[in-house]
Amino acid sequence: MSIGASSSRFVAFPNRTLPLPDWRQKLRLNFTKWEPLADFLELGSEERGQILQKSSFRLNLPLRLAEKIAKGRLDDPILRQFLPTLQEEVAVPGFTADPLQEREAQLSPRLLKKYAGRALLVTSSACAMHCRYCFRRHFDYAPFQATFEEELAAINADESLSEILLSGGDPLSLSDEILARLIDGLNKMEHVKRLRFHSRFPIGIPERIDFSFIELLKKSRKQIYFVIHCNHPLELDAEVAASLSKIRSLGIPVLNQAVLLKGVNDSVETLKALSMRLIDEGILPYYLYQLDPVAGSAHFEVEASRGKELVAALARELPGYGVPRYVQEIAGEPSKVAVRGEPMGPNCH
Repeated sequence: MSIGASSSRFVAFPNRTLPLPDWRQKLRLNFTKWEPLADFLELGSEERGQILQKSSFRLNLPLRLAEKIAKGRLDDPILRQFLPTLQEEVAVPGFTADPLQEREAQLSPRLLKKYAGRALLVTSSACAMHCRYCFRRHFDYAPFQATFEEELAAINADESLSEILLSGGDPLSLSDEILARLIDGLNKMEHVKRLRFHSRFPIGIPERIDFSFIELLKKSRKQIYFVIHCNHPLELDAEVAASLSKIRSLGIPVLNQAVLLKGVNDSVETLKALSMRLIDEGILPYYLYQLDPVAGSAHFEVEASRGKELVAALARELPGYGVPRYVQEIAGEPSKVAVRGEPMGPNCH
C-alpha cells in the first residue's frame, strides 16, 4: 500500500454496530496518588520509603499499564518510567529545567520553531500518562485556549512552514471537536503539506483511537504521520496494536520514538524485542533518543558509549529498517544529531 494512497482512506470501521468504549472513562481510572498505586502493586514498607510522596509533576499512570507491572518491586521496567522516587530530588550538574532551551524557539507561548520548515504546536498540557523523564515536565504551559487563533495566524503568516507537529502534553487529550477545528484551520493553508501527531495515548489508553477520531483523520487533506512513544515491548499488546492498525489502514505511516533509559531498556535483548514487535506490527522504529538532561531524571541516564554498543548490536541482528537512529537533541542545532561516533552495522542498508 502506498503512503497516503487515497483509496486506503476509507477502510477502517466498515460497519460500526456497537458503541466504542469512552476513552474519557478510561482516563478517570488512572492512578494519580501514590498510596492506591502502592496498595495495588503490593509494595512493602521498604519500597514505599523510596517513593517521592509530593512532586509538582504528579503521578499519572493508566490502569492498563499498572496491570502489567510486577507486584512487590520497584525495578519493573514499566513502573520505573512512572513512579516518582526520591532519586528525582538529587540535583545533578547539567540537568536543568529547560535542557532544550525551548523558550528561545517560541513564536508564541505554544508554538515552537526549532527546525527549518517545521513548527511544533504545544496543543495541551494534559497527557495520558506522566513519564518521569519528560523533558517538558517543567514547561511553563500557557493558559489553554481552544481556538488556537494566535498559533494559526502565526503558521499562516510563515509560508516556510510545510509541516506542523501536534504535541504537548498530548494532542489526543483534546476532544475530537477541538482537534477538528484545529485541523480544519491547517487544512486551509496551502503551504502546510504535512501534519504529524506525537502521542503516547495509544500505549496507555488505546480506546482513544475510536470511530470519531478515525473519521477526523479521514477528513484531513494533509499527509498525516503518526508518531507513538513506546520504550519497552511489554507496553505493546494486541489491543494497542489493533488501535494503531486502524490508523495504518488509512495509509498513515506509524513510527515509534523511544528514549534510552537505565533499568528500562538498556539491554540488547529488550531493544531487539521492542524493534521486532514494532516491525511485526508494521510500525517503524524511528528514533532511539539519548536522554534529555531535564532536572529530576538523571537516574535514567545511560552513557552514550553504552548506547552506541547497543545500537551496533541491533544492527548486527536486525534488518536496517528495524534499527532506530540513535540521536540526541541539542539546543540550537538545526536538526536532531546522531550521537557522536554512532556505529553503523552491516545491516544498515
